Amino acid sequence: MRAKRLLSQDIAAPRRAYQRRDPDRLYKEVVVGGIRTACVGREQLGRLMVGDCLAARGGKRQPRLIFASNGHAVSMVRNDEGFRANFAKADLIHADGQPVVIASKLLTDSPIPERTATTDFIHDAAIKARENNLRFFLFGSTEAVNAACAEKLRESYPGLKIVGRRHGYFSQDQEAEIIEEINAADADVVWVALGVPKEYEFCVRNREKISAGWLVTAGGCFNFVCGEYRRAPQWMQAASLEWLYRLWREPKRLWKRYAVTNPIAAFTLLTRTMSYRSKD
Repeated sequence: MRAKRLLSQDIAAPRRAYQRRDPDRLYKEVVVGGIRTACVGREQLGRLMVGDCLAARGGKRQPRLIFASNGHAVSMVRNDEGFRANFAKADLIHADGQPVVIASKLLTDSPIPERTATTDFIHDAAIKARENNLRFFLFGSTEAVNAACAEKLRESYPGLKIVGRRHGYFSQDQEAEIIEEINAADADVVWVALGVPKEYEFCVRNREKISAGWLVTAGGCFNFVCGEYRRAPQWMQAASLEWLYRLWREPKRLWKRYAVTNPIAAFTLLTRTMSYRSKD
């Protein structure tokens, strides 16, 4: 496969995670749409969560930043320098969008095994958390959606520990108080659903202040969990058409976003996708 030259817009400095002795860390990374993306499936991502969170207990290390790559992120990384700088701070970037998976399979020799959509993975994570006594904190969305999401998760996964929750509407002056609330809850996984780009900015800005194992950007995940938003049919998800279903459901809110980001994302996925090979 012909090598492609990295550009300044690419987040392409691969981590050494896959070289560690822990078998769950033996994963490759590929650059998809200019973004360094982990070749992991949902099961392995869940095991990584458990291992990281147990290792971080007692404040032994800073939380790992877990960010999601999809068409919107690919477009923003290409065009927004501030967003790109924040995205580059991630410890692990997973394939939230199906186009990311398809591009890796068509254009690299290290295909991503499956989509790890946050709206699916939160359920995998809940099962792993219940089995391993991990604790969740839900941060973001409206008070009604946040409360409904917590109730739905507890109902679906009896025994799951949701040790705290808070809506995502706050002033900058309240941020220190929110961090104190998160730390007092002693959570292992903090789901941050503040919308793009605010949730990424929050995670990067407060990483050194929060005691947890994972800070996970969650977008509109809480809305899907509680049923306020509906998922597209499975065939549309597999065909990378979930955006079309969402546009049909919410045209006023989403038409401008998709009209701008989809062409940019498609072009970037085609031109800024490549395999990475370690020099070691």
